[in-house]
Amino acid sequence: MLFHVRMDVRLPLDMPPAQAEQLKQSERELAQSLQRSGTWRHLWRLAGQYANFSIFDVASVEELHNLLMSLPLFPYMQIEVTPLCRHPSSIRESDA
Repeated sequence: MLFHVRMDVRLPLDMPPAQAEQLKQSERELAQSLQRSGTWRHLWRLAGQYANFSIFDVASVEELHNLLMSLPLFPYMQIEVTPLCRHPSSIRESDA
């Protein structure tokens, strides 16, 4: 199942810089691992914002939920999830 996910990150202004950097590093490592596995298929930064658009390929809504909750930055995110399905006019077989 494919899902379009928007993630907006809102770190507290009073968070110590070292803690913020550790969270970002942990997030980066997990995101890159999930990309290599094919679960996190696409990741785009939104210009001028601390936010991204991502495409996840998971077996179920529950798997996506658990994955998102496992992200180190999850407690500081506002997340919007949109389920996707292949468009009948798409010429890309890999869209499924």
